[in-house]
Amino acid sequence: MVRSLAQLAALALLATIVRRAEASGVALMPMPANVAMGSGRLVIDASFSAHIEGYTDRRLQAAVARLETRVERRTGIPLQHGGPAVLIVECRGGGPEYPSLSEDESYRLEVTESAAHLTAPAVTGALRGIETFVQSIAVDGQSFYAPVMRVEDTPRFAWRGFMLDVARHWMPLPVIERNLDAMAAVKLNVFHWHLSDDQGFRIESKVFPKLQRVGSDGNFYSQEQVREVIAYARDRGIRVVPEFDIPGHTTSWFLGYPELASAPGPYQIERNWGIFVPVMDPTREEVYKFLDAFIGEMAGLFPDLFFHIGGDEVLDTQWKNNPAIQAFARKNRLGSSAALHAYFNRRVQALLAKHGKQMIGWDEVLAPELARDVVIQSWRGQKSLAEAARGGHRGILSFGYYLDHMQPASMHYLVDPLSGDATALNTQEVALVLGGEACMWTEYVNAENVDSRIWPRLAAIAERLWSPREVTDVRSMYARMDVVSKALEWTGVQDRPGIDMLERRSGAGDGPLRVLVNAVEALGIDQRQKARHYNSFVPLNRLADAASPESEFVRHLEQIVADAPMDSAVRGELQLVFSLWSQNAGELQDVLNSRFFLVEAAPVSKDLSRIGDIGLRALQYLESGAEVPRDWLAEQRQELDRAMLPGAEVSLGAVRPVRALLDILMPSGRSGNPPGSH
Repeated sequence: MVRSLAQLAALALLATIVRRAEASGVALMPMPANVAMGSGRLVIDASFSAHIEGYTDRRLQAAVARLETRVERRTGIPLQHGGPAVLIVECRGGGPEYPSLSEDESYRLEVTESAAHLTAPAVTGALRGIETFVQSIAVDGQSFYAPVMRVEDTPRFAWRGFMLDVARHWMPLPVIERNLDAMAAVKLNVFHWHLSDDQGFRIESKVFPKLQRVGSDGNFYSQEQVREVIAYARDRGIRVVPEFDIPGHTTSWFLGYPELASAPGPYQIERNWGIFVPVMDPTREEVYKFLDAFIGEMAGLFPDLFFHIGGDEVLDTQWKNNPAIQAFARKNRLGSSAALHAYFNRRVQALLAKHGKQMIGWDEVLAPELARDVVIQSWRGQKSLAEAARGGHRGILSFGYYLDHMQPASMHYLVDPLSGDATALNTQEVALVLGGEACMWTEYVNAENVDSRIWPRLAAIAERLWSPREVTDVRSMYARMDVVSKALEWTGVQDRPGIDMLERRSGAGDGPLRVLVNAVEALGIDQRQKARHYNSFVPLNRLADAASPESEFVRHLEQIVADAPMDSAVRGELQLVFSLWSQNAGELQDVLNSRFFLVEAAPVSKDLSRIGDIGLRALQYLESGAEVPRDWLAEQRQELDRAMLPGAEVSLGAVRPVRALLDILMPSGRSGNPPGSH
C-alpha cells in the first residue's frame, strides 16, 4: 500500500510541475537578453537535420554532430539525415582557437514553422545559440517541437565560472566531463580547477614527480588527461583555469619537497578539514626557483591566459617561529606577516608574467603594490571586489555563490556582482568587474553525490551572470529551473544518485525512505563541521548525503499552498502527501533501527510523522470550516519550530508547507514567505 501511495504522490507532484512549467512558456535558462515568442511550431521529427553555412571548423562541426545526437536522445527518434536543413547554423568567422575573455558570444536565433536559423559572429556564439535551441525543444500531445520565436542574445558578464575542488575529495574524469557538458548547457564559460590543497596534489608534474607520487594517494590526473579535459572544454566554449594554492594550503607539496616549507616537518597528507599551519618559505630563493620551473611546466600545459595562485587563509605561525624568516623581514622592512605575504605574491606574479600568464588570487592577495593586471576573486563579499576595482584591478565575485553552504537557489539568484558595495563604483570601475564564479568545495561532497550539490542551483547562478540585470523574478526562475534541471539529465548529470544509493544500501525499497529524503534538506558546511568530527576517511553515505540542498518536492508543496484555491482537489493532493508523512515513522522504524548508518534518522522520521499529523488536522479544519482553537494553533507552531531544528545533519523542509497551511487558518488569512525564500 505504501509503495502505491508513494507513486500516486509522485504522479500528482509531477502533474503540478508540468502545469506550472507550461504556464511559464518556453523554459530557457539563462533567460536571453531579448526573446519574442510567436505563434506556431517547428516540428522535430525523424527529418530533423542541422547544416552549417558560411564559416566552419572542427569545433563547430563537432557541436552540430553533438546537437543531432542530443535531439535523437531527447526525442527517442532516429534521425534519417540527408533531407533539407531544419536548423541552419551560420557563422561569419571562427573566433580565437582557444576561448578567450574578450571573445564575442552573441548570437541570433529565429525559429519559424518551416526551419530555424542560427547566426553568430563567431563559433562560440553559435555554441551558445545551439544550447538555446536544444532548451526550446518541448513535447505535447501532437509532437516534439520548437516554438516559433526570435532570440537576440549576448551575455552580461564575460566571466561566468564554476570552481570545483578536487583536492579534498577526488573527482574522477567522468565527473569532470559530465559537469562540463552541463556547464555548456547553461552557457557558463570558465572551469576553475582547484588542483592542490593540504589533502592532495592532483596533477602530474614531470619536473617534480614527487608532488603527485607521495602527495596524492595515487589519485591525480595525468598530463594527458588534463589535455583531454582542456580539449573537451574548449570544444564547448569553456576555458580551463588551474589553481595551485600557495603559499598556504600546501601540506601536500611538502611530503615530497619539505625544503619548500617554513619549518622542517616531517609532513604528511592532511586528513582533516580546516586551515593548517604549514606554509611555504617566502624568503628563500630556492623556493622561487622551484616555483619558476613548476609554473613553466604548468604554463605549457594550460593554454589559458589566467593562472590562479590561491593565496587565501595563510597562517603565519611558521613565519613567526622561524628566526631566519624574521631576520629577512627586518632586513627588507617587511613589518608584518601581511607584508611578507605581499612580497611573496609580487615575486610569484613576476614568475607568472615571465611565462606569459596573468595572476588570479583570492581577495587576501590584494595589496597596494600588487601589479594592476592581477585579477582579484572575492570570496568575502562585494566590499573587497569594490576595493579591487577602485585600485584598478579586475575582479570576480564568488561571495554568495558558495554551493557547499547548501543554500536555496533563490538566495544565490539574488546575489549580483554589482550589488552591495559595488553599487558605488563609477563607470570605469564597473567595467573592471568581470563577472562571477560559483564554488563547490568538497569537504562534505564526494564523486557519488557531487552533481546533486551543484545542480540545478548552478543554473540559477549562470542566469544571474548571463541575463540582463533586471531579470530577477524568483518564481519565473524556479519554474524554468525545474524544466532545465530535468533537461540536464540528458547531458549526463546525476543529480539524484544519493537517494538511489541510500535505498540500495539500506534495502528499504522505493517507498518510505524516499518520502523521508524528499522531505528533508541537507545542511551546509558551517553546520556540518559543528555537528561531528569529519575527515577524508569518513564515508558520506548517510541521510544528510542523500538529501538535496533544496527539496523540490517541498518547494512545490509550498507553492500549492500559497497559490491554489483550497478546493477538494488541492486538499486531496495535500492529504495524500501528509498521509505519507504521517505513516513514515511506522513504515521506517525497523529499517532505521537496524541499519547503523540510518539510526540517527529515526527521530527525523518521527518528526516528519508528527508534521504529517498536523497537516492532516489542519486540512480537517479547512474542510469543516470550524473555528480553529488559538491554543491548538499556538501548540502546533511550537511543535513545527521544534521540528525545524536540525537533526542528523538535515533540516525538515516539510515544516514550511504545513506552517503555511496554519497561516491560512489564522484569522488574518494567508501570510508567510514565498516558495524558495527560506
